[in-house]
Amino acid sequence: MQLLACGVNHHTAPVAIRERVAFPPDILPRALSDVTGRELAREAAILSTCNRTEIYCHTQSPEAVADWMADFHSLRPSEVKPYLYLLPSDQAVKHAFRVASGLDSMVLGETQILGQMKQAAEKAKSHGTLGLLLNKLFQRTFSVAKEVRTATEIGANTVSMAAASVSLAERIFPSIGQQSVLYIGAGEMIELVATHFAARNPRRVMVVNRTIDRARELATRLGGDAAQLTSLPELLADFDIVITSTASPLPIVGLGLVERAVKARKHRPMFMVDLAVPRDIEAEVGELDDVFLYTVDDLGEVVRAGHDARQAQVQQAEVIIDASVAEFMRWVESRKAVPVLRALRDHAERLRRHELDKAHKLLVKGDDPREVLESLSRGLMNKYLHDPSHTLNNADQTEREHLARLLSRIYNLHNE
Repeated sequence: MQLLACGVNHHTAPVAIRERVAFPPDILPRALSDVTGRELAREAAILSTCNRTEIYCHTQSPEAVADWMADFHSLRPSEVKPYLYLLPSDQAVKHAFRVASGLDSMVLGETQILGQMKQAAEKAKSHGTLGLLLNKLFQRTFSVAKEVRTATEIGANTVSMAAASVSLAERIFPSIGQQSVLYIGAGEMIELVATHFAARNPRRVMVVNRTIDRARELATRLGGDAAQLTSLPELLADFDIVITSTASPLPIVGLGLVERAVKARKHRPMFMVDLAVPRDIEAEVGELDDVFLYTVDDLGEVVRAGHDARQAQVQQAEVIIDASVAEFMRWVESRKAVPVLRALRDHAERLRRHELDKAHKLLVKGDDPREVLESLSRGLMNKYLHDPSHTLNNADQTEREHLARLLSRIYNLHNE
């Protein structure tokens, strides 16, 4: 059994692939139960965001986990494997530490991924798939991420996806303050983007969501209006800027819907940002003349421009991570001795109880307590030393020398 990180991210796969292997919240419990229920992994946790889908697990068969990831999404392994990475043991640990610290993110040093990893760990724990190894890994991961952010300035002046969305919108429209903004969805990502757009005081704001109460809650904070998602066809043409991020497994904004909206707008430009994976907006929408459509991968090109100022902090962060990986792997290696130590302790306990029972019987008979204690201590010593003495005496010369060195180390002997 070994620790494994298996997945795809924005470095290895385009959004067209990432959206096909994503695990939306509604299917995540089934996925966790499936991969552990099939005994492909003893423990498992799944991190699924717009930029990555990763399975952290304790498994005996990494390739079987990779095949399962494709099979669960009704894909052929050959469709996924060119984009997939399998990171065993210390590589998996280092990857987890780097991800949580924001070193593997599209936006270097971003903090949102840490919260997403914590959510992944909590979901695995609540569904009973987080065991000793993964629990230790995630807890150490969160500590390392905190240490990196405290000891370095890796997150200083971070250019976020949200800020990039505003920057791109300002390339299309001279003033956000004269535009109307529609948010589709009411989750964490939409809130982040809405906060950045709110600083530009858009002319009108509306939030549409499947759950109207959640839409109203966010709209109230933004000083805007709310509507249910079913109202989208009637509303879309009224908005210049459309930001969408939902957990829908299929696109909710189709080509026909946008075509009708553009026609109703008399071909005034429409700026659209799709932050969802799987995508909320059909890719063909981006081919329309009056629509400027950006996905998370497109935004990545914008935010990379802000990386240079933070690169100087990466080396220091990597030093912290490498030291933490070494420490964690020492703990993992120490766990391999647990079965032997447990057996040794059980063996010693049986010997102790046997000698203690003899001593009790002698005391009941009225024997001198001092002689009973002497017999007890001598009996324990002889029994504890019998097996190592017998093994040493019956070994050949080469093995005897090796065993003698081990016994001297184990019992802290200092023979000349």
